[in-house]
Amino acid sequence: MIVQEDLRVQTRGRGTVNLTPQIEALVAASGAQQGLCNVFIAHTSASLMICENADPQVRTDLEAFMRRLVPDGDPLFVHVTEGPDDMPAHVRSILTQHEVTVPIRDGCCALGAWQGIYLWEHRLQAQRRRVTVTVYTD
Repeated sequence: MIVQEDLRVQTRGRGTVNLTPQIEALVAASGAQQGLCNVFIAHTSASLMICENADPQVRTDLEAFMRRLVPDGDPLFVHVTEGPDDMPAHVRSILTQHEVTVPIRDGCCALGAWQGIYLWEHRLQAQRRRVTVTVYTD
């Protein structure tokens, strides 16, 4: 059995959005007891990650690291059609990931005790993002 649904996620701009509650609700509604849950973001300037969910400073530190690694307005970049954060957002999404897959066990996402699934917005301005959640079970 395959169940698929899109989440529409409104971001506030650069930073993370915890998707775990919505994804776990979709897995529960699917009735799957075991299988796989794939989460995919259909954008080139945002990404997904499994990250620490207990201390938000972890995500703050990741953002600080990424700002240092790929700064906005870097004169290296030619593609600045939508502003100084345009090309850095694309680079950030390529360095991270567009999909994550987690096992389903006993009807729930089998995440670790301190793990959550996050959308990582790389643009400075608020965006509306589409995330596709696909549940695979037999």
